[in-house]
Amino acid sequence: MPSKRPLTRMRDIVENGKAVLDYTNGMTFETYASSNLIKDATERCFTRISEAAVKLGVIAEELFPNQDWLAMRHLGNVLRHDYNRVLDTVIWTIRNDRLPPLLTELQTFLAHYPEDQETL
Repeated sequence: MPSKRPLTRMRDIVENGKAVLDYTNGMTFETYASSNLIKDATERCFTRISEAAVKLGVIAEELFPNQDWLAMRHLGNVLRHDYNRVLDTVIWTIRNDRLPPLLTELQTFLAHYPEDQETL
């Protein structure tokens, strides 16, 4: 069932996405891959992003069809259940290639809605 608070879920994605970028700011892949603390924090944020994507439901695809929502939702399952097979290179690629456009699109959309507004 889709969330009754889609703007909140979008804000959750933005908040956690910004955290990923802040945690990894200025890092190379090698630095990222060698830091269990940063990897754990990044993966936790991606788990939250995935859960928010699940809660958004079909409205996500309707409003933002250029994003790969299925992959975003699936990532959470991998991080929760197949965590021992998570590849650092995959997380790093998502961080660099997929996260920034997602955040830009959501932030542009959310700019039209005050923080305390919840209805679309």
